[in-house]
Amino acid sequence: MNAPLLHAPLALRLADLGDTIERARIGAFVHDHPEGTPFHLPGWSVAVARGCRQKAHYLVAERANGELAGVMPLTEIHSPLFGRVLVSAGFGVGGGILAATPAAIAPLAEAAWELAKRLNCPTMEVRGGPRPGPEWDADETTYLGFVRDLAADDEAELLAIPRKQRAEVRRSLGNDLEVSIGCNASDAAAHYSVYAESVRNLGTPVFPRTLFTEVLREFGNSADVLIVRHRGAPVSSVLSLYWKGTVYPYWGGGTAAARALRANDRLYFALMGHARTRSCTRFDFGRSKTGTGPAAFKRNWGFEPRPLTYWDRAAEGHAPRDANPLNPKYRLQVAVWQKLPLWLANQMGPLIARGLG
Repeated sequence: MNAPLLHAPLALRLADLGDTIERARIGAFVHDHPEGTPFHLPGWSVAVARGCRQKAHYLVAERANGELAGVMPLTEIHSPLFGRVLVSAGFGVGGGILAATPAAIAPLAEAAWELAKRLNCPTMEVRGGPRPGPEWDADETTYLGFVRDLAADDEAELLAIPRKQRAEVRRSLGNDLEVSIGCNASDAAAHYSVYAESVRNLGTPVFPRTLFTEVLREFGNSADVLIVRHRGAPVSSVLSLYWKGTVYPYWGGGTAAARALRANDRLYFALMGHARTRSCTRFDFGRSKTGTGPAAFKRNWGFEPRPLTYWDRAAEGHAPRDANPLNPKYRLQVAVWQKLPLWLANQMGPLIARGLG
């Protein structure tokens, strides 16, 4: 009786992210899909749009009976330095097409590409998911992902960490450090001050503060900030998301004082314990660029890297966008940025970073 519906063409449209019922319907689909991530949630798209002044688009594919067959979050990003691009999902590690049936993949991909052309975006970036089509190029070498199970308790967690890093964590536990967890305005402000200094020291512009506050607003009890303080001063901090039993420490960093205090070691070990209290069983350490210090740091904690597959497509006569700060052509800019006064970097950084995506 229902067989004809299985072969009926799918209807594609842009979702109304201002509609509470529509958002809840999409959210339920993302939650139930085994490949769903926080970056597929409508709340992520809305937070990014508000926080970075970019525009969210959200494609949905529906069967004839109204059931969702697939979704694709998209962010239209404009940067005076890097041009226009349509990204799935903007400012996220993951994204891409989330399909309940293989038949939804090609229609969603083509609809996204047609949308990119209408928006005058000559390039598209898709972060994960199935290959959108033969016209798309795969990048499997730039980024690595790091995920592993959490141990049963603190002592078991220590034993799960390789010996050298375990010694660093034990030293951090003996230092004069205090850990707090929250998501109010003062927590967000302390986190931003630490994070902004951290990325300035790395030579990259900081994201707008509104991006962090909007993510905290949209995710509510599914996000928080963990701060490590030394004598009352925040020295290390991370904003984390919690999704289907996995903790995602997403934006983290430390001040210049954090290294000697081993505050970052204390930070992530404390987060592992906190995540267990929230019934998490997995720790997603996020992505890092291949061959970098952050990638080595995560391996030291016992996380085995796995290549992340991203997809690119560019219109004829255009090359894929290159906003990677490790590109040698940006070496001078990175070196200059590291020397900027923090107040100046914090003023200029968001103007640049909101267009990175």
